[in-house]
Amino acid sequence: MTTNRIAFQGEPGAYSHEACRKARPDMEPLPCRTFEDVIEAVRSHDADLAMLPVENSTYGRVADIHHLLPESGLHIVDEAFVRVHISLLAVPGTRLEEVREAMSHTVLLGQCRGFLRRHGIHPVTGADTAGSAKDVAQRGIASLAALAAPLAGEIYGLDRLADKIEDRQNNTTRFLIMSCDPDFSRRSERMLTSFVFRVRNIPAALYKAMGGFATNGVNMTKLESYMVDGVFTATQFYADIEGHPEDANVRLAMDELSYFTSSLNVLGVYPADPLRETQRQGEPN
Repeated sequence: MTTNRIAFQGEPGAYSHEACRKARPDMEPLPCRTFEDVIEAVRSHDADLAMLPVENSTYGRVADIHHLLPESGLHIVDEAFVRVHISLLAVPGTRLEEVREAMSHTVLLGQCRGFLRRHGIHPVTGADTAGSAKDVAQRGIASLAALAAPLAGEIYGLDRLADKIEDRQNNTTRFLIMSCDPDFSRRSERMLTSFVFRVRNIPAALYKAMGGFATNGVNMTKLESYMVDGVFTATQFYADIEGHPEDANVRLAMDELSYFTSSLNVLGVYPADPLRETQRQGEPN
């Protein structure tokens, strides 16, 4: 049984909500309080898919996500790149010069410091982006604005006093779309495979494990490490590579990797978002 719902973390109007509308416009977005709630919504079949942010081009990786993915029991079936356009939102009738404070998630506040400084607006930390827009709408104070997606202004009836005020015009967030069931059947010109692994306790294990990707011509687009269970000696690695596990060169590289690892878990195989190639070529988006 399907629900035709896709779960995301945050209030309606969040960037994750925008990602849902962009990547799965035919599905009903389901807001959830935490990332854990998003995962549980899919596991309990309250939603078919989960939309989870993993990294931002300005801020870096999203905290906790890499810890949650391996234990979630879900599988990556797609990725979605969403340009983070930030708008200054205020109660109807407000003029820009009336705004003294702007509320948003601390991450978003850090992405438009230049605009805030130029206009003498003091940043105020809120719980999240869409939640800040909702709060501003409820308070109805002209001097307090919110920094959020234009979608949040539309939902909460706020005026957009300024658009695209982010400091970096290529500001982009990468999301992963996850499902209870894996899908290895699809093929496109550019496929990605994501996996986590732990290396064996032998000298130069990581160096040797990575060697198979170099010798077999497999491009690794991401390799990140993080501690497991708060123990400095227990390190797990998250990796993205180009290609499908059934490709001959990928199969050989993964076989070599498995020899030097104590655990290896493929999280998903999925097509690359077209925006990935656009960004690689340095084209505007």
